[in-house]
Order: sequence, then structure tokens, then C-alpha cells
Amino acid sequence: MIRILIAEDELPMLQGLKDNLEFEGYEIETTTNGTEGLKKLMTNKFHLALLDVMMPELSGFDVCKEARSKGNKTPIIMLTAKAEEIDKVLGLEFGADDYITKPFSLRELLARIRAVLRRAGNDGVTPEDQNHQIGNMLVNFSTYTASIEGVDVKLSHKEFEILHHLYNHKNETVDRDDLLDTIWGTDYQPTSRTIDNFILKLRQKIENDSNDPRIILTVHGIGYKMVI
Repeated sequence: MIRILIAEDELPMLQGLKDNLEFEGYEIETTTNGTEGLKKLMTNKFHLALLDVMMPELSGFDVCKEARSKGNKTPIIMLTAKAEEIDKVLGLEFGADDYITKPFSLRELLARIRAVLRRAGNDGVTPEDQNHQIGNMLVNFSTYTASIEGVDVKLSHKEFEILHHLYNHKNETVDRDDLLDTIWGTDYQPTSRTIDNFILKLRQKIENDSNDPRIILTVHGIGYKMVI
């Protein structure tokens, strides 16, 4: 799995990046200051680092410059709220591979991540760019497509998200509250009956017998487990 370090001191931005990139199938490590970011970058194996320019203790520029001076070749994308050309030039001169100016769309960020990974010798193909066989259904989490024996199957966005989350935690028990918070967020909580209905719909598509599920199991009193 592709591992990405995010160094960002704005907590809402950090959490948003972490949640979205994990949803895309990346493994994420985070930090909120430059000193810890540099330490993690130098002592762990990452395929990519996202460094905010303005951070406590050490700036993203400083982290990038110091890492490069010590021979660290991890691809780096700078995150900056500034649009001045000098900041972009500085980041590249210090050894950054690319930069992106806030505010940016998730689609733009993902495109830049994949481009940098390709240039670094990684084809940029994440697990979500591939097809996955889940029971009777072939699923691609990148294109949001699914099929059974070559026939397209229509899934709602929420069904894809639930299936994706369970797949990312396959063979693990997923707490019901964790699943609800991840898919619906904390501002809106569906009833237990709502989530049960979604699970039932998924079982009807991927299980040989939805009344005797072997892929998505109910862990009574806790949540669900996808067994693959």
C-alpha cells in the first residue's frame, strides 16, 4: 500500500486530507509541526510527503531542504496558501517535486499525487484503481463501477462508501459507530435501521444467499466484518 506523510498544522485541513486520501486507499501518517514531520520523514518509509509551507517550529521549506540535504529522496508536494511565484520557485529549488495552492480540489490533489508517484518510478496505481472481487461482484473503487458476471450493477454512492470502508478493514470488526461517523459524518446520524438496510442491499448483491451471509458478517453488539 502506498504510504503518504501529511504535515499540516490546520487540524480541519489535516483531518480532511487524511479522511479523503484514506478513502482513496492510501495509508496515511500525520503530524502538525515541521520538526516532527522531518523526524518522521527521515525515520520512516513513505512513497510521498505533503508538506504545508507554514508550520510551527520548522516550515515546509525547511523540512524539504533539510531532508534533501541528508539524502532523503521521498517525493514531496508543498501545500501553500500563497500564490506568489517566489514561493513556488523556492519550494522547487529546495527539492520539492510539485506544489499546490490552497484552496484546491480533491481531484486536483489526487492528479498531482499520481503524477508525482509516476515520475518517482511508481506507476501511481493505488489499490482503488484496480478491480476487486468481493463475493459475486467485481468492484472498482476509483471509477465507482461494479459488475456481476460482466453485467453492470448500479450501486448508490453510500453503498460504494460502505463497501469501500469495510473492504479497507477486511477481516477486521468495524464498529457500527465508526462506520456511521465515517460515511455520514457526525452532523447527521441515520438510524440503525438505515445502516441495516444498506448492509442488506449489499448482501443481496455480493452474497450467494443474503439470508446466510458469508462475506459481510454481523458482529452482534459491535458492528460488521467483511471476510475475504
